[in-house]
Amino acid sequence: MNLANANAVVLFFAVTVYAIFGGADFGAGFWDLIAGGAERGERPRALIDHSIGPVWEANHVWLIFCLVVLWTSFAEAFASITLTLFVPLTLAALGIVLRGSSFAFRKAVLRIRDRRNFGAAFALSSVLVPYCMGSVAGAIASGHVPSGGEAGDPWSSWLNPTSIIGGLLAIATCAFLSAVYLVWDARRLDDPELAEYFRRRAVFAAVVAGAVAFAGIFVLHADATYVYHGLTSRALPLVILSAVCGIAALILLVRDVPRIARLLSIGAVATVVIAWGVAQWPYVLPTSLKVSQAASPHGTLLTVLVIFGVAAVVIVPAIALLYVLDQKSLLPEEGVEEVEANDVVVAGS
Repeated sequence: MNLANANAVVLFFAVTVYAIFGGADFGAGFWDLIAGGAERGERPRALIDHSIGPVWEANHVWLIFCLVVLWTSFAEAFASITLTLFVPLTLAALGIVLRGSSFAFRKAVLRIRDRRNFGAAFALSSVLVPYCMGSVAGAIASGHVPSGGEAGDPWSSWLNPTSIIGGLLAIATCAFLSAVYLVWDARRLDDPELAEYFRRRAVFAAVVAGAVAFAGIFVLHADATYVYHGLTSRALPLVILSAVCGIAALILLVRDVPRIARLLSIGAVATVVIAWGVAQWPYVLPTSLKVSQAASPHGTLLTVLVIFGVAAVVIVPAIALLYVLDQKSLLPEEGVEEVEANDVVVAGS
């Protein structure tokens, strides 16, 4: 494998990991949005806060890594994508900032009205961001991004059938992943009622995601011919594996077996993302810019791989430890210790 291909594999690895972990975070915001009023939605929102509080910032490391690798290793593709799709990318960036600040501030404010406003901002931006990300993927897959570092149409590039189906599939997939994770977290926290609450929603989201994916077959056939042919040929085993994992996860959710369903849901999402990469190979921008054509000089590509190796040794274990500690409930609930410490200081003074 040459350096350009190795960098492309690293890039798609990061995209896949971000889809799995970051997607679950955004999906939690979707369930927050439709949880209902303050009283009815109090317990589901409390579980959502508890589940994503320790890890939501760490998950965005993968997005930053994706952008850095794309910008450094495939600068021409980066220029074309950002110049053409600056509208959905800007909306996604603003949504990420608004989502993070709202998630933090709604815990700090005292007035109910302010909490509702920040909560609404958190939930709505959690839907906006995956939609924009999915529309960007759809724009790339359907060939609406020109090569040569040039700007395409700022509106039709992402307001087209493939981009729309990509955005809807991203929302449905994120909601599915998050609901499955929340079922497990509710079980871990010994709350069978909430586990059942999110189990029903996970089943519903799985059906919706499957329906959107099925509709996407016809959309890709008409609007993204190259990727469609790739998905039905060299990437077909991955597509089938994704479908099998998704159906098996749905069956296990119906039978209330969340542990294995969680692993299968991860497999379903990971394989469909990888299938997209395989389907459009060897192009970064189908069918105008190949990986080899977009690649940066040899020294740059080698440096990126070395840095990735260092990160794999230093950063990945730290993130893995964070997830393990969170899953074993060994992390303090956000804000609890600080408040108690402050109370002790005030009492002592």
